[in-house]
Amino acid sequence: MASSSSAAAISGAHHRLLLPCSPRRLPRPRPRPRLLRSGRPRLVACHADTLLPSSSPAPATAACASTASANGFSDWLREHGLPPGKVAILDRPVPCFREGKDLPLHYVAAGQDLEAGDVAFEVPMSLVVTLERVLGDESVAELLTTNKLSELACLALYLMYEKKQGQDSFWYPYIKELDRQRGRGQLAVESPLLWSENELNHLKGSPIRDEVIARDEGIRREYNELDTLWFMAGSLFQQYPFDIPTEAFPFEIFKQAFVAVQSCVVHLQKVSLARRFALVPLGPPLLTYKSNCKAMLTAVGDSVRLVVDRPYKAGEPIIVWCGPQPNSRLLLNYGFIDEDNPYDRIASLNTEDPQFQEKRMVAQRNGKLAIQNFHVCVGKEKETIAEMLPYLRLGYISDPDEMQAILSSEGDTCPVSPCTERAVLDQLVGYLESRLADYPTTLDEDDAMLADGNLEPKKEVATRLVRLEKKLLHGCLQAANEFINDLPDHTESEAWLMALIGISLPACRFGD
Repeated sequence: MASSSSAAAISGAHHRLLLPCSPRRLPRPRPRPRLLRSGRPRLVACHADTLLPSSSPAPATAACASTASANGFSDWLREHGLPPGKVAILDRPVPCFREGKDLPLHYVAAGQDLEAGDVAFEVPMSLVVTLERVLGDESVAELLTTNKLSELACLALYLMYEKKQGQDSFWYPYIKELDRQRGRGQLAVESPLLWSENELNHLKGSPIRDEVIARDEGIRREYNELDTLWFMAGSLFQQYPFDIPTEAFPFEIFKQAFVAVQSCVVHLQKVSLARRFALVPLGPPLLTYKSNCKAMLTAVGDSVRLVVDRPYKAGEPIIVWCGPQPNSRLLLNYGFIDEDNPYDRIASLNTEDPQFQEKRMVAQRNGKLAIQNFHVCVGKEKETIAEMLPYLRLGYISDPDEMQAILSSEGDTCPVSPCTERAVLDQLVGYLESRLADYPTTLDEDDAMLADGNLEPKKEVATRLVRLEKKLLHGCLQAANEFINDLPDHTESEAWLMALIGISLPACRFGD
């Protein structure tokens, strides 16, 4: 449903979101009901401890500033055509690890009791940021066919230039709200793309560290192409009296903007290419993501609508589906993980076949590659190991007659001796054990740290992620040992027997 990325807050380089600027101070808005439905009583939002308990309540001055900020954002939405809805913007207190300087995060909650099927809110397209609005249909197709710039990069650049205009920008209240959220998810944590080297050490042993590096390199490639967008859409950027992108914005600022947009972009279905990726006020990150939810933002005519899939009491956070994404992707895109995620999996297990052309032919005949990815999904560990075994057995065949029998056979079966089967399973067990050994902590140690309840937010979300990865690896290890136990009694590994007489088997290498 969503994909995303962008950046940090108005004050401080580390916490800057879309762009450092010095906007004129807005007059404090008159107190108004926070509820986005006229005629309904106000929900008090300065402290939402009754909804989401916090061990560190925000200072009263910060809470009042938070209320004023939400009121100004709500007023802007209503003044520009937001129809009456059934939701309110409340505060979610966050752990304060910056000397109490963190304001509570905002979130969208039910403003009244709701039933499944109710329309919670409907945002007109005039308040939605899409490429149609940024570039126009004519430019979009040409731009996307270059395969150099993503929709996220275009949206990020647009908001960066808009932010440079300060209060003169139509989008100023929305950009100010994005700045406040700083790309943080519902656990008050930014994407690891914005973590320091020391903070990334919380993820030691997890494949997500390599994903962070790869994504960072991809963002840098897009940054290097930003000037192309400037020249392709010259009519759009003529309104901005600023330098071309790479001269106006250093890479780190663009990266922060990209990550912030990534955290709140919505992938709309059944719309034109120019409307596919959208930034929707009242959408993420104000909505709460869950993997087992069916509600999602949908385009209906000239608006984006949210129909809830479950009943709500007034004040409860509104939940939407985040798409079929594993926890590693949820953390990378939105800064949170879902303990009940049915789509969770560890990063692919890559298995490399020995360099025999015949074996590659057999693998391709059965829909496999020379380097094959096997996704290990939660609850499907044994099925994945069973799918992997025919491919791994192939790597151990060295006898020409056996190879010829496999070439002439149909299907993915690979007849091998129990000893070879044991060798294959022993190698798989060894790989899984080495993966677990790469983590600096055990499952029990993770459980103890989480039970203590005193972890810094990034450390906590990282610990939860690697804990779930370890549980999947342990599930695979258990499945492999069950296959070993099903072998005939006294079956020894062929690799061990041949080692005694100085013969080595072809290796089948695993890697990420």
